Amino acid sequence: MTSEAWRILDRARTPHGVLGFGGSPLGNFARPMGDDEAERTMERAWDAGIRYFDTAPHYGLGLSERRVGAGLRGRPRDEFVVSTKVGRLLIPNRRPVAQDTEGFAVPGDLLRRWDFSAAGVRRSLEQSLSRLGLDTIDIVYVHDPDQAWDGAAREGLAALAPLKAAGLVRAVGIGTNATAGLDRLVEDGLVDVVMLANRYSLLEHGALDTVLAPARRAGVPVVAAGVFGTGLLATTEPAPGAAYEYRAADPAVLQRARQIAAICREHRVELPAVALAFPLLHPAVAAVAVGMGSAREVDEDARRFESDVPRRLWRDLVAAGHLPAASVDF
Repeated sequence: MTSEAWRILDRARTPHGVLGFGGSPLGNFARPMGDDEAERTMERAWDAGIRYFDTAPHYGLGLSERRVGAGLRGRPRDEFVVSTKVGRLLIPNRRPVAQDTEGFAVPGDLLRRWDFSAAGVRRSLEQSLSRLGLDTIDIVYVHDPDQAWDGAAREGLAALAPLKAAGLVRAVGIGTNATAGLDRLVEDGLVDVVMLANRYSLLEHGALDTVLAPARRAGVPVVAAGVFGTGLLATTEPAPGAAYEYRAADPAVLQRARQIAAICREHRVELPAVALAFPLLHPAVAAVAVGMGSAREVDEDARRFESDVPRRLWRDLVAAGHLPAASVDF
């Protein structure tokens, strides 16, 4: 049976699947962006047919949520899907600094405080609703609970349950870079959806058995994020110094990416297009989400997402040892 989370994400479906707009760049991740550029980026995403928008309080200390909300204001509410996150409560910084210390080019006038309690999650959600200008949020993820403390995931999900019952949230899940324990949360029926970042891509397949298999059995959709490996797979030819897992890729990973890119060229398909298509081969993966920091990036991602990837390419990647057969044999 199709779950409510599948139906929610299905509202954002195109003939090629669901491409999600990752809102971290709108929070000025790694570089500043003006409001005008953010507005153009959101408008281009809408015009490109993108209807799933993911954000979080963490992204630019609320800036991303405000910009996503502004870009969707006036759009038909039943035509788009929004997800945000809880777990990092934003509070005033009594000793404000010129710039945030966690990679976002914004003033450090707020602090992030881990808080998965019922009161903290409710307060975080209320703040997100205000910044987004919405009455309800389609999906709320417990954000990076593995980085906080043992039990944070279950605490956050328990805190979200009454908010879902009250209609403020339609589906709840976990948004994380870690795979440990996700299978138990899925099997215990505590999550409607999982957002898994950087753990299922052309270069990383560890989640195949540990997350995707149990999610498929339970009917829980997975949103694959970070499919470009934070940059290494975002260009047709991986370059030295390109980021992988938020730091410069080591020589062995760079070499693997270049070998995969060479096979893509043989089939006349761009590496980023293959990176976007790969996770969606698995029946548990309902969407991919990538950060989009400009109208140009929106155009590139949308074009690549619509590329046709020949079946032979997947077979060649398996034969070369770059993909496990189980990842493409569905």
